[in-house]
Amino acid sequence: MPEKIAVLGIGLIGGSLALGLKERTNVTVIGFDRNEQDLQFAKAIGAIDEGTTKLDEAVRDADVVIIALPVGKIKQTIEELNLLPLKENCIVTDVGSTKAEIVRSGRKLSGRGITFIGGHPMAGSHQSGIKAARSLLFENAYYVLTPEPHTSLAAVQKLSRLLALATKAELVIMDPVHHDRIVGAISHLPHIIAAGLVNMVGDYKEDNEWFHRLAAGGFRDLTRIGASHPIMWRDVLLTNREELIKLMDDWIERMARVRSAIMETDPECIEHFFTRSRAIRSKLPDRKKGILERRYTLYVDVPDRPGIIGKVATLLGEKEINISNLEVMENREEIPGVLKLTFKQEKHYQNAIMALREANYVVFAEEERLEEVSV
Repeated sequence: MPEKIAVLGIGLIGGSLALGLKERTNVTVIGFDRNEQDLQFAKAIGAIDEGTTKLDEAVRDADVVIIALPVGKIKQTIEELNLLPLKENCIVTDVGSTKAEIVRSGRKLSGRGITFIGGHPMAGSHQSGIKAARSLLFENAYYVLTPEPHTSLAAVQKLSRLLALATKAELVIMDPVHHDRIVGAISHLPHIIAAGLVNMVGDYKEDNEWFHRLAAGGFRDLTRIGASHPIMWRDVLLTNREELIKLMDDWIERMARVRSAIMETDPECIEHFFTRSRAIRSKLPDRKKGILERRYTLYVDVPDRPGIIGKVATLLGEKEINISNLEVMENREEIPGVLKLTFKQEKHYQNAIMALREANYVVFAEEERLEEVSV
């Protein structure tokens, strides 16, 4: 008989994992969700074999249980699982973006012959729900597993093989505390900073409407993640509070040094600050999926005349290039083109650059735009 995998939560992440499991492995997938319609949709698209709104039914005789729920509900679900008769040698894992606190909670299961292994697939989407799920969501992304030192090596290997097949991601083993510090620095703290900037400008807007009118282009791009889900981010920050407090203290200290350099008119210090930032950023991996969703953006310089937007869109449409978003830039500061085109997939982005340049449009790719505004 094929192994039975229970996926708890059939949303974007759980649904994508379920699709990958069904497409690339020979397992039976049971979906659990409170939303009956989502379960029916998941079954209709072949993501799950059966669905249920009852937790005990979903995990009965399961070889692997994947908790694909928001961070705020993962610990609660572990508590509920601890009261259920799980199969001996069952492996329980999760997909939360914080790990240390969840792994500590998962220890409750180990006394019963159950193995808990924390997990974090480092990819996502601006969309949510089962209708946005896709089997290749995690392809080429990092998928972090955070077993403890005493965790069964056989269990870690079994889960790693299963997830590697299902997701086509790169599996990485990491200490849970180390994981939380890294994602705190590259994801959680940036969300706080972006939200802080948006809130600050929102306060200034009360005195002068131009703060909002001119907050386009670079500011809007920089603060995109400031529009993230409030409840989700409340729970993420509170479950990573120990590492985040350290990171925020470090950030405040660094900003204090920049403030001093500006106040004391220290050009060398300011120049070094930006020179080092530019050098480090240039070495960041470009094609690897990361925890923050990658978008592909280009800018097109076109004359302001009737029909030009339709002409560009038609050109790309005829070549079967999908545009995620099209925006006419009003604030042109640091923006070397009138039209901003955004793409979800790199192949459409690259094909659009080629097609537009062949049609004699002046096109600025994202990295070319950064070079342009840096001189």
